[in-house]
Amino acid sequence: MTERSFKGKTVLLTAGPTHEPIDPVRFIGNHSTGKMGYALAECFAAHGASVQLVSGPTNLQAQHPNITVTHVTTADEMYAAVLELVDAADILVFAAAVADYKPKAAAARKIKKSGNELTIELVKNVDIAAALGQRKKAGQFSVGFALETHDESANALEKLQKKNLDMIVLNSLNDPGAGFRHDTNKITILEQHATTAFDLKKKTAVAQDIINLIWDRVHG
Repeated sequence: MTERSFKGKTVLLTAGPTHEPIDPVRFIGNHSTGKMGYALAECFAAHGASVQLVSGPTNLQAQHPNITVTHVTTADEMYAAVLELVDAADILVFAAAVADYKPKAAAARKIKKSGNELTIELVKNVDIAAALGQRKKAGQFSVGFALETHDESANALEKLQKKNLDMIVLNSLNDPGAGFRHDTNKITILEQHATTAFDLKKKTAVAQDIINLIWDRVHG
């Protein structure tokens, strides 16, 4: 087998959740741990790539010296970071679980408990993968992620097209051992004219499967 080397390639990769502040002590977020994104970063780096990892809040640390980490908290911060790095990247991987919405205005002080209801007005966050898809340069290869609970393939294919992605990695919360808070994942990779399904595996092995297919497409 040909050595799947990414030497000379720069990979821009997002990972983890974003936290959107409600007040100084509360935020809107999700259950993402960043494990899948960090596994991908380590795998790319082990295969020779220079990895620019833009990470939301996680308890993880990158180990490989080829990985440069930019730590962010909110979707706006993540977007600003990727805009700084995208033009130099050959491969874009959007593995972060970016919050879809944020509070319209975060309170400057802790919101005190009062009454039986609290209404928070939300506004939509920037769709980072879609925004970068609009400015993707010739030769850049982009990969998105879709975590779905129903109509999985249809929803993932819609995202593939709308966000101008070359492939999208789909996993379903209906699959035991897949999704957030697991060391394993079960994925299906969808492309415009191909679908490749994989068994449940450790996320380190899943990362290798994803990178193998990216290498095949970039060098095919």
